[in-house]
Amino acid sequence: MIMKPKKKRIKKWAVVVIVVAIYVWAFAGMPAFNFKESAWLTMKGIASGFLHPDWGYIYDPAGEDLLRALLETLGIAVLGTFISAILCIPFAFWAARNMSKHRWISSSGKFILSAIRVFPELILALLFIKAVGLGPFAGILALGLHSIGMLGKLIAEAIENLEFGAAEALTASGANKIQTLWFAVIPEVLPAFMSYTLYRFEISVRAAAILGIVGAGGIGAPLIFALNGHSWDRVGIILIGIVVMVTIIDIISSSIRKRLV
Repeated sequence: MIMKPKKKRIKKWAVVVIVVAIYVWAFAGMPAFNFKESAWLTMKGIASGFLHPDWGYIYDPAGEDLLRALLETLGIAVLGTFISAILCIPFAFWAARNMSKHRWISSSGKFILSAIRVFPELILALLFIKAVGLGPFAGILALGLHSIGMLGKLIAEAIENLEFGAAEALTASGANKIQTLWFAVIPEVLPAFMSYTLYRFEISVRAAAILGIVGAGGIGAPLIFALNGHSWDRVGIILIGIVVMVTIIDIISSSIRKRLV
């Protein structure tokens, strides 16, 4: 009785010492961290851009403006999420353990989903730019492919957590596998599917705002041009626009998800 608390304390302190040693080892080789001489001017310029944004960039009938770039970003996120929501369904059923008799089948599905999630959206965007060229189409494909891995994983877990009482009742009454799947499994997993899709859409909007930096369409392209040109008033209005768009979408999506769950 006396030794067990002592062993627990030893293990706890051993873990603490190991974690501290890892942090010390990691930071010991870090190069000296110094701000550039222009850092203060850059920070001052960005702050000035927030306080005095370029309001004329919001809408320009004759050329590119903030609203068009934000709508393009939103369109990339919508289409990318739609593609992933459709294509992830077979992967989700493939990866769910309770959908197959053999463990290796679901394990292979989980491996495929993990392999898809390994590559971030920016890397996929660069690859698709080489395949289809610059523009929003590359961003849509990058978001769609990357989101398959995350959505498929979440929906597969939702399928694994289902209670199969209704499915067993249908099977006992003579229903085949397709009828059981359509009338018992899908109705139960549909609320989780919609909730996860909306959650993924929120993340895709943020990701789509960055893809333009590498030329995959969206608000990222004018943002990087404004930063390179030190147009801080333009940077300010673009960042304000991104914040407003993401906040509105988060509020709407959260309210819908609360009703679904």
